[in-house]
Amino acid sequence: MPRVRYVPVQDSTRVRDVRVAAESAAASAGLDERRTAAVSLVATELATNLLKHAQGGEVLIEVVDPPLLRETPASRSVQIAAIDHGPGIADVAGALRDGFTTTASLGAGLGTCRRLADDFGLHSVPGRGTVAVARIADTDTPRTADTPAGPGVRAGGVNIPYAAADQSGDDWAWVRSGDLFTLMLADGLGHGAAAARASSAAADAVRRRPHLPPAEALRRLHEALGGTRGAAVAVAQLDLRAGRLRFAGIGNVGARLREGDRWRALLSRPGIVGVHRPGTLREDDVPWSDESLLILHTDGLPSRWSPPSDGVLTATDPAVTAAVTIRDAGSSARPVRDDTAVAVMTPTPPDRP
Repeated sequence: MPRVRYVPVQDSTRVRDVRVAAESAAASAGLDERRTAAVSLVATELATNLLKHAQGGEVLIEVVDPPLLRETPASRSVQIAAIDHGPGIADVAGALRDGFTTTASLGAGLGTCRRLADDFGLHSVPGRGTVAVARIADTDTPRTADTPAGPGVRAGGVNIPYAAADQSGDDWAWVRSGDLFTLMLADGLGHGAAAARASSAAADAVRRRPHLPPAEALRRLHEALGGTRGAAVAVAQLDLRAGRLRFAGIGNVGARLREGDRWRALLSRPGIVGVHRPGTLREDDVPWSDESLLILHTDGLPSRWSPPSDGVLTATDPAVTAAVTIRDAGSSARPVRDDTAVAVMTPTPPDRP
């Protein structure tokens, strides 16, 4: 089930909680001693930075699929996301230099965090806050920037459990079958363990059959979730060779696709996967280009949220884009009122694999 370790960081005592949560996630992912130590250091430094520079924030730690999917089965990674509504970083390039730190930190700094992680993304805007995302895999994975040219698409997400629960009723999966790349987001009905079982069952079912088109995948998911309380589910599949994106959804999971300078809503049908499936399923078939960006989100996101307008988010890590979307849809004074998950699919930038 989707275990999300969520730690609000409002004082120095929570830094230890972040470190313990990170080490627990590393054990769940099967990381060795060296990589567990890296996870612990990165998580502790990011939590310390929240207190020093933003007077607090939140840290999310989970085990996720990698952003880039190769032909061989991919190792899952421990993902650490630090989110704040603070003053932002005026000199991002300087903050990322190895050794740039503060007297209140471990002496590691964001540059060291970037060096230790297999993937590291940072987005900061003065007056809006900062998002940092680090991932460390359970095997020696070549760094994203150093790997040879691969599939021109990647995906990532963040998942915030309601009321700081140990489990989220939301879950997402990112799978590949040849030139087909499928992103699925599920929102189990309600909260807690029962909702988590439903969304986790959806993720497991998609991983078992990554080749199925969205409408057929939802039909199979309806069968797989028959013994659960059900879920709202959206499935988007990119045919990279054809440059086409197909989408189908059931229930209240939102989807927005950026096409050039405008956003298009992809609509789901009413129903509950596993409980009540509509007789017919509409499947959108739309073009995908180097300027496309897809955002899937559960209904924990406020209904009037706005897609990110910062163009740099297209080129950054998709999990960073997901975290920024959640952060900018709320505020530190308005915590989420439901499990909230956002998953993002983007083209791979030209200078990246």
